[in-house]
Amino acid sequence: MNHPKFQIYTSENGEYYFRLTARNGQNILSSQGYASKAGCQNGIESVKNNGTNADRFEVKEATNGKFFFNLLAANKQVIGKSQMYATPETCQGGIEAVQRVAAEAGVEDTTG
Repeated sequence: MNHPKFQIYTSENGEYYFRLTARNGQNILSSQGYASKAGCQNGIESVKNNGTNADRFEVKEATNGKFFFNLLAANKQVIGKSQMYATPETCQGGIEAVQRVAAEAGVEDTTG
């Protein structure tokens, strides 16, 4: 499957995760762990529903001076977290990438 896409995968502890990739294949958003695949799929739907709303993003500065963003649901729970960015401007570019691709991205399930 081409990018952009959501990719569902499992970790060694058996939890389900998703990541959203941009058109260039770069990871732009990662999820928390979910106990079930259905929960992970619901998380993807939440990104699709909330990812175009600029008010649902919060930019944070990490202790190392780099920047990242969280995508929040309407209840303010974190749906996904970005990678680290060197500047607030490049972090904003990551937010804009999520806003552009989240609604149209397909889903690739690598869990079998």
